[in-house]
Amino acid sequence: MNNSDEVREFLTSRRARARPDQVGLPTGRNRRVPGLRRAEVAMLAGVSVEYYSRLERGRLAGASDGVLNALADALQLDEAERDHLFDLAKAANASGIPAKRRAPRAHNVRPSLQLVLDAFTGGAAFVRNGRLDVLGSNGLGRAVYSDLYDSPEATPPGRPMNLARYCFLDRDRAERFYPDWGLAADQTVAILRAEAGHDPYDKDLKDLVGELSMRSDEFRVRWAAHDVRRHATGVKHFIHPVVGPLDLVFEGTELMADPGLSLLLYTAEPGTATADALRLLASWAATPPFGRSAAKPIGTKELN
Repeated sequence: MNNSDEVREFLTSRRARARPDQVGLPTGRNRRVPGLRRAEVAMLAGVSVEYYSRLERGRLAGASDGVLNALADALQLDEAERDHLFDLAKAANASGIPAKRRAPRAHNVRPSLQLVLDAFTGGAAFVRNGRLDVLGSNGLGRAVYSDLYDSPEATPPGRPMNLARYCFLDRDRAERFYPDWGLAADQTVAILRAEAGHDPYDKDLKDLVGELSMRSDEFRVRWAAHDVRRHATGVKHFIHPVVGPLDLVFEGTELMADPGLSLLLYTAEPGTATADALRLLASWAATPPFGRSAAKPIGTKELN
């Protein structure tokens, strides 16, 4: 899909989602379209209907920051969606300029960064890229994701473990690991969609999206929704095959020295069942080898 198609489908989907009452417009019964009309978006953004129609056809090149911000306000975009709109505009302005060839990306983190990961002992720590490849982790991070590392679909030979491949291509395991698989799937696709807007020339990402679209109807439907998401803070819910339910608070940040990579830290609220489970998991992880063959529940009933 080219940039014009991406822009058109993103703006159309956001306009269909916006409700007139959200922006102070009347909601009559005779509305023929879901959401806002083009003329209403144009009015709210302070541009002509002709100019907005041109933008919605995918012609974002040359649009000023002021116009993009006004458009984001009119469509009630959240912060992640606003950033995505600016990424699409940046890509539109770069159309026709040959993409620079990049050196192959490493599948491992720098040694000093690995030392930092290993030094974090209060929970799981790992580094991933925008394609959701996990490139490095500490011991507890590998233990939390032990089922993913053991998955042939998530970790093909010679390639890093990928969270999206696990979610959609190892569905049986993923549904056991994620208590709300639908939510995990939505978030996974939204992160990939945001990355596609940010780095439209990432061939590995295009290949991943192509494979997932071919092999998973669930992925294809979600990809077509054009939802985007930031992954910076919140709570993750897992059902680990060894220690059972985990409710982990997480924080994420981009690495200044490694553009495109993010550091994520998962830990537990003190005094909770998850804190106890993490201590059990750390003990299990400290006794190698561990993995699927060693994944016997500790103090819990084995999950089916």
